[in-house]
Amino acid sequence: MKGIDGGIAVSVRGLEKRFGSFTAVDRISFEVRRGEIFGFLGPNGAGKSTTIRILCGILEPTGGEGTVAGLDLRTRTEKIKERIGYMSQRFSLYEDLSVEENIDFFGGIYRLAPERLRERKEWVIAMAGLAERRRARVGVLSGGWKQRLALGCAILHEPPILFLDEPTSGVDPLSRRLFWDLIYGLSERGVTVFVTTHAMDEAEYCDRLGLIYRGGLIALGTPAELRTSSIQGDVLEIRCARPQDALEEVARLEEVREAALFGRNIHVVAAQGERAAAAIRGLFGRLGIPLEGVGPIPPSLEDVFVALIEARDRAEGRRQEVRS
Repeated sequence: MKGIDGGIAVSVRGLEKRFGSFTAVDRISFEVRRGEIFGFLGPNGAGKSTTIRILCGILEPTGGEGTVAGLDLRTRTEKIKERIGYMSQRFSLYEDLSVEENIDFFGGIYRLAPERLRERKEWVIAMAGLAERRRARVGVLSGGWKQRLALGCAILHEPPILFLDEPTSGVDPLSRRLFWDLIYGLSERGVTVFVTTHAMDEAEYCDRLGLIYRGGLIALGTPAELRTSSIQGDVLEIRCARPQDALEEVARLEEVREAALFGRNIHVVAAQGERAAAAIRGLFGRLGIPLEGVGPIPPSLEDVFVALIEARDRAEGRRQEVRS
């Protein structure tokens, strides 16, 4: 976190957004420090994009309060837009225009002086690796080139805060890695980066994470903090021939708190790992399913997220039972 200087770039308290009877963002509170790469992690429909649009001044909150770059979310939205960069998952580029024409267009939006625009245009083209394609129509570019060009257009005016909404959706793994190298470089120079994602591997790149589910913030901390403090119990990995067939039976074991598929394996959370492992071996013997192995593993962020979601769903289920 070399870019962080301790100041607060984004602060929200009790932020809420309702659309009729549907609550998209449910009274969330958090702070993002200057120079920090802050990840907003959650499944599709969790409220990530709605939150980022509120922070960018695109949507008005229903309740709560907050500041971006020290500016009030409710009263200074136009000023906020001057201090931020925003990149959506659709890249916000004009595919019928050339690379240069797109940059010129965004330079006009940001009202850059001609000399500064010329300097920044050359920087964007070099950063995106598009020197030989500067006059090419954007529609013919690969996803990775479009991604880097969209990033360049979002930071053309050198904003102190950058919002990225699912920025690596639909690009290849190498382009994702190159993109994150650029993000690290921006953070090193003191730019605050607020990024939404549903990809667990990308969450590992962030300095801190907020985990959002059904509009609510269910955890907040560094990846290491979340892995070590969010799961009460042991995580076991089951390696077996037919995990889909065994999953439901494993989840029914009283020694198992949660169970979920992870690739070709099953991960379970248990209060006592050794006792759960013995119960799992006995279960597979009764089912007649070959068991390749079962043993403890360090929890991944995906384990953490699944466990937190399961806990939230159980708590919500209990509340509904009380109401009925």
